[in-house]
Amino acid sequence: MKCHYCGYQEKMANVCPSCGSEHLRYFGTGTEKVEEELSRLLPEARVVRMDVDTTQRKGSHEKLLKIFGDGRADILLGTQMIAKGLDFPKVTLVGVLAADSILHLPDFRASEKTFQLLTQVSGRAGRHDLPGEVVIQSYSPKHYAIVDAAHHDYHQFYQREMQMRFRHGYPPFYYLALVKISHPQLTKAADAADRVTQFLKRHLSANAYILGPAASVIPRIKDRYRYQCMVKYKKEPELLPALRKILDHYQAKSAKDDLQLSVDLNPFLLM
Repeated sequence: MKCHYCGYQEKMANVCPSCGSEHLRYFGTGTEKVEEELSRLLPEARVVRMDVDTTQRKGSHEKLLKIFGDGRADILLGTQMIAKGLDFPKVTLVGVLAADSILHLPDFRASEKTFQLLTQVSGRAGRHDLPGEVVIQSYSPKHYAIVDAAHHDYHQFYQREMQMRFRHGYPPFYYLALVKISHPQLTKAADAADRVTQFLKRHLSANAYILGPAASVIPRIKDRYRYQCMVKYKKEPELLPALRKILDHYQAKSAKDDLQLSVDLNPFLLM
């Protein structure tokens, strides 16, 4: 087993590390698991898999796509990297597994990204003379991002999404500033995040909303604990001077204390 975030590896367990039972069942929706199922259900099908593991070498993307484009494979299986920009005339069926895998992430753009991804991947089928069909598997089939993507209804999605953004105070109705902090020790990361948050509360006006501090969605990467706080604002003249003071203070400390702090204005990723 290998973690794609920190690189940690260990052998697959034969018994449960908690209760000692030998009755283990591995459940997963990763590309390797899907490839196994395809081989079982369609043993005659030739499958090309594109993911982080199969595309590490230079030129591997082009090599795998050429195999599929030349007709030497029947199914192209992959992560989001195969959703955009590919044009194969003979592709008539696109299947999307766990289409809502990013829909429930704690990110205000989760619905938008889901709608975009489904729209993009749907466009891979039936691009030329042959008709195309798209099958979407979802655990939230009634969510407006899934429904509107299935109906190619951009305008309906836009109206619903803007209502949600306005109601909860997110862009384009508010600006965002994200302060991210990491340290090898959990207590130091949490303490620094709390001090930054209190500093912002003292120096910003009551019109700014300060959220946090809180552990990041991925709380640890490569043995560094991650915390963050976020500021929502419309017009806050004291924000940039306050952030500059924070950066100057912690950049001076980072060399000796191993604390890393960064500021992202209007961040695209909140994780």
